[in-house]
Amino acid sequence: MTAAGVEVEHLSRRFGGVLAVDDVSFAIEPGTITGIIGPNGAGKTTLLNLITGFAVPTSGHVRIGGRDLTGKRPYVVARTGVARTYQNLLLLEDETVTENIRIGRHLVDRRRLRRHPADGRRPAQVVAGLVEELGLAEVAAAPVASLPYGLRRRVEIARALATNPALLILDEPTAGMTRDESDDIASVVRQVRDRGCTVLLVEHNIRLVTVICDEVLVLNWGRLIGRETAAKVWELDAVQVAYLGKKPKDSEVGGSADRE
Repeated sequence: MTAAGVEVEHLSRRFGGVLAVDDVSFAIEPGTITGIIGPNGAGKTTLLNLITGFAVPTSGHVRIGGRDLTGKRPYVVARTGVARTYQNLLLLEDETVTENIRIGRHLVDRRRLRRHPADGRRPAQVVAGLVEELGLAEVAAAPVASLPYGLRRRVEIARALATNPALLILDEPTAGMTRDESDDIASVVRQVRDRGCTVLLVEHNIRLVTVICDEVLVLNWGRLIGRETAAKVWELDAVQVAYLGKKPKDSEVGGSADRE
C-alpha cells in the first residue's frame, strides 16, 4: 500500500466525568514518523484507541488516507491498511517466529493463508522477506517463548508489517528495553518508513523520539499542548511546564497549563 496520511479533527472522548481526549486536532503527512509523548495519564493510548476503532469518539472525526473512519470497528480500520502493536506483547508464545508473522497475512490473503493474496504475493514469500528484513533469520524456527524481549518486539512489528499497512501505529515499542535494544527498534522503525509506510508511535523514550521522529505531538490532560519538530519541541513553554515542572508564564495562566 501507499503510505497514508492521518487527519484528526476536534477529537474528544469522555469517560463519565473524565475528558480523556479533549478537542485534539492534527494532521500527519504520509511517509513520515510522528511521535506522541506526554506524562502518564495524558490520553496517549486513548487517542490511539480512537484512531484504530477500539474506542468511539464522543465528538470529532478521524480520517486515514482521506477516508472517514470515525467510530468504525477495529477490523474495518485494519482492512483500510492500518496495523498496530500494543504496550503488552500479544504473540503466540508456543508458535515459531515464522508462524507468528504468517498470522499477519489473514487480512491480505482471504483464502486461508494459502493462495491468491490480495497484494499478489504468497504468504511464504512475504514472511521470508520480513524475516530477513527484520534480522530474524537465525530464530525463524524458534518458538517465540525462547526469545529475548527485544526480538519478540521485532516479531510483533514483523507480524504487523505482514498486513502490508499504509499506517503503522506503535504503542511504546521500546518499553522495558535496554539502550541497545531500543537502538535496534529505532533502526527497524526507520526501515518501516523507508519501505513506504507512515509511522505513528507513542513512546516514553525521549532519546528515541528525538532521534527518529520528524514531528512530535505533546499531550497533557487529554489536550494537545505542543507540536513541533523533534529538535525544537522541548523549547515550547507548555512542554517544559508539563515535563519539567517549570512555572508557567503569566500569559499561560488560565490557558494550556490549566484544566477544568
